[in-house]
Amino acid sequence: MAIEVLFRGYFIQQNHNANAENETSGDMDIALSAINNSEFQVSEFILMGFPGIHEWQAWLSLPMALFYLLALVANLLILITISKEPNLHQPMYQFLGVLAIVDIGMATTSIPKILAILWFDAKAISLPQCFAQMYAINSFMFMESGTFLCMAVDRYIAICYPLQYPFIVTEAFVIKATLSMVLRNGLLTIPVPVLAAQRHYCSRNEIDHCLCSNLGVTSLACDDIITNKLYHLLLAWLVAGSDMILVFVSYALIIHSVLRLNSAEAISKALSTCSSHIILILFFYTAVVLISITHLAGRRIPLIPNLLNVLHIVIPPSLNPMVYALRMQELKTGIQRVLGLGEYVSRK
Repeated sequence: MAIEVLFRGYFIQQNHNANAENETSGDMDIALSAINNSEFQVSEFILMGFPGIHEWQAWLSLPMALFYLLALVANLLILITISKEPNLHQPMYQFLGVLAIVDIGMATTSIPKILAILWFDAKAISLPQCFAQMYAINSFMFMESGTFLCMAVDRYIAICYPLQYPFIVTEAFVIKATLSMVLRNGLLTIPVPVLAAQRHYCSRNEIDHCLCSNLGVTSLACDDIITNKLYHLLLAWLVAGSDMILVFVSYALIIHSVLRLNSAEAISKALSTCSSHIILILFFYTAVVLISITHLAGRRIPLIPNLLNVLHIVIPPSLNPMVYALRMQELKTGIQRVLGLGEYVSRK
């Protein structure tokens, strides 16, 4: 009996010690968790610029600043010309005005920060600012894709159904198409920064980029990012992928319809109208595909996808208005009148 009492006391003591150890271990886990969630939770990211070329990346600032200035001036000139010239108050030019606004927004959300990094070494960016830039970049990029789709549909109806065109593509049609595009891209892009903000960034905060790209930021997270990757892939195929397919189908139908015309003059006029659209659309979607492919090798050669990302943001906004101004005679004449060159050109 005494031995039984002795063992019972021993086991009670062992249980007490085990409980004390468990409580101590639990307290340590809580303390470590608190440290991870506070001390090691980063408060800002560091945008490192272009990896591998830090010594001479400042030289990129000059052409980038010129491209940005050209994008602002050219797109503002497009908007002013379309608003002042009554003969340009047509759906085709109204969609072009929407594209100009999107281009200004896309360039302005990114290029000033890049120039600040290259000129003033202002590499730090807070988490809310980074997530806001991530949302803006994705939204404007998908809006550009949506605008190209609207312009392709407009040209398809104008060339394939010319008699019904004035009754289908009205001012109300332009407003509805633009609002649908803005709502689609604005709402579908919201989960990108929201999912990124839910990740835990506990140690690394240096981004080998000069932009807050979705995959570049979430790759720094300490927890699982499979949801971020899946939504990023789904969004890219659902929005840009479907837009690209519909755009190419529209222009394939346009070319098929144009080639059936008997008049060589009509064929030339139709192809001339669409050629500027086709040039810019091919450039835009080719860049999108190249960026997607190079991201697969991003860890081995990070410079290429990063450089392509920046070029894809700065070149289309400066290239789009130049191509349209050179290839669309009515717009070219309107710009000359706005700049006060109308009389000089007519005399010449």
